Amino acid sequence: MSDIFSKKKRSEIMAKIRSSNTKPELLAKDLLNGFQHQPKIYGRPDFINKKRKIIIFIDGCFWHKCPIHFKAPKSNKKYWLPKIKRNVERAKEVEKEYKNLGWKILRIWEHELKYLRDPFRIKKLI
Repeated sequence: MSDIFSKKKRSEIMAKIRSSNTKPELLAKDLLNGFQHQPKIYGRPDFINKKRKIIIFIDGCFWHKCPIHFKAPKSNKKYWLPKIKRNVERAKEVEKEYKNLGWKILRIWEHELKYLRDPFRIKKLI
């Protein structure tokens, strides 16, 4: 199925999608004192604590294919499915690199923050 929007309109829509300072990230930011938010380093982690060698990624349910909440797009599948597949592959590559360097990696799903009854659970994980 072809896109229902023109290339220009689709570009405008896509430009509005945030890749940083998302609602889940901002919620986590309040809980993660001592962590640098969105450092400009390999893999673009959401949070990092260099002293403790901990990296935290907040993964969006759609963008990283959450096993609970992911719903395949109904249109433009030739574009979206390879893009999402590559996001998942890239996340594994980045995680492997950091683990090989001795870093502790924590991945938190968007839904875990969105519906978190006990936000201090994150503190317990790190």
